[in-house]
Amino acid sequence: MSPWRSLSLWMDQLDEPLTARPALTEDLHADVAIIGAGYTGLWTAYYLKRQAPHLRIIILESEIAGFGASGRNGGWLMGNLLGQDSMLAQQSPPARQSAYALLHGIPDEVASVLDCEQIACDYRKGGVLYCAARYPEQLTNLRSHLAELRALGLDENDYRWLTPFDLGKQLQLANAYGAIYSPHCATIQPAKLVRGLADCVTAMGVELYEQSRVIDWHNGLVRTASGSVRAEWIVPAVEGYAASLPPLDKHQLPVQSLMVATEPLPKEVWADIGLERGQAFSENSRQITYGQRTADDRLVFGARGGYRFGGRLRTDFNLHEDERDLRRYLFSELFPQLKQARITHAWGGNLGMARRFRPHMLVDRRSGIALSGGYGGEGVGASNLGGRTLADLILNKQTELTCQPWVLGDQPLNQLPRWEPEPLRWLGYNAIIQSFVHEDRVLAEPHSAPWRRKLARNLAGTMEKLMR
Repeated sequence: MSPWRSLSLWMDQLDEPLTARPALTEDLHADVAIIGAGYTGLWTAYYLKRQAPHLRIIILESEIAGFGASGRNGGWLMGNLLGQDSMLAQQSPPARQSAYALLHGIPDEVASVLDCEQIACDYRKGGVLYCAARYPEQLTNLRSHLAELRALGLDENDYRWLTPFDLGKQLQLANAYGAIYSPHCATIQPAKLVRGLADCVTAMGVELYEQSRVIDWHNGLVRTASGSVRAEWIVPAVEGYAASLPPLDKHQLPVQSLMVATEPLPKEVWADIGLERGQAFSENSRQITYGQRTADDRLVFGARGGYRFGGRLRTDFNLHEDERDLRRYLFSELFPQLKQARITHAWGGNLGMARRFRPHMLVDRRSGIALSGGYGGEGVGASNLGGRTLADLILNKQTELTCQPWVLGDQPLNQLPRWEPEPLRWLGYNAIIQSFVHEDRVLAEPHSAPWRRKLARNLAGTMEKLMR
């Protein structure tokens, strides 16, 4: 059996044989060289070929398409971008409305490509439920967030409040206080999408070389151990693997997210739980929990992982017992009937986190570099937006995509915000995460004293602000 099948539930479910395409073994010339056959690289290649079929595009992948986060994520295709609300708060109302329409349209744009290219990846646009459960402070936080969304001009067509009764029509939680529902989200089978995109772009004439790890790159040249590509444009589409591709490691940190999947659950269990339209859901704590009901009736559930000193990549994603137990505890608190459900898969992945927690898209025309990244765990949808945007930037088109506040325009890579040096990164990240863990433990205990609850919330809130 291919070792790549063990990367995630999603890779294990693929019907196709997981055989790598040939590696690069010669020196080539191209118009565009893309590093990484994940979503960003493949979407960039797709939209470039659609608009400029004559371009010679070469993609170099260190392992196999889907090896990274694109084959391991939680399967949320969101019509959002991390930090969008703060970025758009300073825009004029018409510009803000246009930007939100662009973001909210991401799932539908992907759906149109899936239909056009006949890519089957279990796409279901059931929306997303941001739930207040487990402790009442979540209700306060959600209500406050909804008020902020209303102040930005977003109405019930975008974000709608659900009472516990209304929420129960879609999702039954053990202790629901309410939820925000947004229709701007779909769920997918991530590995089917990335593998389908890889097949699609190669059929369009893009050259994809797998097991071709890039060992060096600079202006106009990308080298592997057995070949090289000279190109007018280089697109380093590596996201969480920026640590392996200096100087990107100064701007995008690898952090991990970890998840588990249950065995397929009986229909009567899902009749109690809900999610029959393929809705995504999360529980509104700083632990960053997320889940979905898969097409074959499993629960996939994930939560925030960790950060390694020096930005070292995590390569072993055989989850430790305590990592599995935490995720089981969290989903069992929401769904007590699943406390004994068998977990068949446990995995994780490296994702890219930008300083100030804002994704970036830019071109540096002097160096011939185009970059989109720092998605912060929301890259399934953001990468589609990034691919479309990079295609327009490379082709020097002025479009609605290229004039958004997350597009930094033509500037050198070294102008991106940088993360602090070690040991400040590691100390800061772990202090912040521990404050989140402490808050969750205190608030999840219904008998904890009011002063303890207030102190835990204030500490975690202060630490969260430091992250920004």
